[in-house]
Amino acid sequence: MSFAELQVCAVEAADAAGGVCVVRCIGGVARAGQVFAAGGLRIGLRSIERYGRTVGFFDAGHVAKVHFTGPVVALLARGQVLTYVPPGGHALAELEAWLATGPPLLEEPHPEQLRALGTNGMQNEELPDGVRLRWGRVALAALDRADRPEERPYVRAYLMQSFGPGGDGDPDRDPAALCRDVLARFELTPAEAAARARIWRELPRPEILRLRHIKNLTRCLAPARPHLAAADPLAAAVDAWAAVRPGLP
Repeated sequence: MSFAELQVCAVEAADAAGGVCVVRCIGGVARAGQVFAAGGLRIGLRSIERYGRTVGFFDAGHVAKVHFTGPVVALLARGQVLTYVPPGGHALAELEAWLATGPPLLEEPHPEQLRALGTNGMQNEELPDGVRLRWGRVALAALDRADRPEERPYVRAYLMQSFGPGGDGDPDRDPAALCRDVLARFELTPAEAAARARIWRELPRPEILRLRHIKNLTRCLAPARPHLAAADPLAAAVDAWAAVRPGLP
């Protein structure tokens, strides 16, 4: 299974309607009519030219001049990677079936490509909520396969903020589970973090980075906090970190 990825070599022309770029296909097969993600935005691949003639597709390892639609073309930069976005999530069921078999990620899609597909799908507001949630699970599966557990709280927090807690028993949107996961990643207590934050400019770089990592992770607690019972000890712990966060570097 292969999903197209294009790397921008040069932007030759661009305006409000689109533009012309020279791109290299670095994965899969790129076809005219496909939609690609450029960050959180979408661009359409209108046509492909190779050796002075129009072609319908080109594959990995080859370079082509392509015509994109969409104003975001003017913002593209050399080296930027564009990832194919399946229309309407039609490839979602295939991906879910593939992930369920449990193979190592030694074949396409590459872990980073799989994560990009999942992230783009869950953030695509044109899709139904149920489909976006399924794409979110693909993104989480990609992080597991890529051995990047440190990114899981950010995806889970996005899903909870966008769709609320998992009343259907979805463990990825369990407010208490998310809070426990985040809090377990902190090696300091709120009081210790606050004390270090007061003198953070005097700390060695690794300590500063640790405080910044904690500050970033505390953002993941916010979507879960309204769903914790007032008497829940987790609520007090989350509130303690919320009070410390503004002072962290």
